[in-house]
Amino acid sequence: MSNTPEKYLIVIAGPTAVGKTDLSIRLAKALNTEIISADSRQFFRELNIGTAKPSEQELNQAKHHFINSHSIAESYSAGDFERNVLSLLETLFLKNQCVIMTGGSGLYIKAVLEGLDDLPPPLPDLRQRLTDRLEHEGLPALQDEVRAIDADFALTKEMANPQRVVRALEVFYSTGTPISKYQQRQLRTRPFRTILIALDRNRAELYNRIDKRMDLMIEGGLVDEAKSVIEFRSHHALQTVGYKEIYGFLDQLYDEAEMVRLLKQNSRRYAKRQLTWFRHQGDFKWFEASQFDDIVTYVSERLE
Repeated sequence: MSNTPEKYLIVIAGPTAVGKTDLSIRLAKALNTEIISADSRQFFRELNIGTAKPSEQELNQAKHHFINSHSIAESYSAGDFERNVLSLLETLFLKNQCVIMTGGSGLYIKAVLEGLDDLPPPLPDLRQRLTDRLEHEGLPALQDEVRAIDADFALTKEMANPQRVVRALEVFYSTGTPISKYQQRQLRTRPFRTILIALDRNRAELYNRIDKRMDLMIEGGLVDEAKSVIEFRSHHALQTVGYKEIYGFLDQLYDEAEMVRLLKQNSRRYAKRQLTWFRHQGDFKWFEASQFDDIVTYVSERLE
């Protein structure tokens, strides 16, 4: 029987602007460990303002991984992230009993915890064609197409996610097999245990924080940042809340005031979807973002 202590991945999840960064840094300092970012847009060096990356001061307080690790010109998927994180954890667990992973990208967290479906590679240029259709025809048209080819997938919550709808069509047109058939698999085992924590706030307080964050992003140059990467606007990271509203403004679909209204409205809706996702995923223990001492106690008891 091995005397090697068990290793733990502590996941700090929750909606945008809830306070994950601050709490994760405080927890990392308390546990003397490092942080893995599971935010699907903070990987990219060119995206700073719209992704609410930790500041230099925050990054200096605790070692972070997967922030500014890639260029927007590169393709980087949840599957890539899964492989890279598992490899990194082997190294980090040599010197740490626990490591913190934090972010609001549910699919990327799920990839590390459970693994992803073994989907075949798509046909060349198919994703771009489907993304173009999404932009020009709208999500409902693609959802109707999915319903006709994959009734099981059509019943899932993923039908509300444009990228997952595109992926479902991509898999079907690449293989002739519905994506739901690939999703019928056993969860992968991991060589570590998990402590799953999700943060929440009073809804009015959370929405107020989101609105203030968007004001600060706009003041900080979010429009110019979106312009600087406009050649990559079909990239998944730029088809998300915080950038797509800017491109609508730059395309003169609406004025600046409407752009600001949409940024705030869509960010609040995104936060609501994140809360729904994490309430339906895994065995998360929920805390108010202000309950730092309670979280430390909860984690410490499980590490013992």
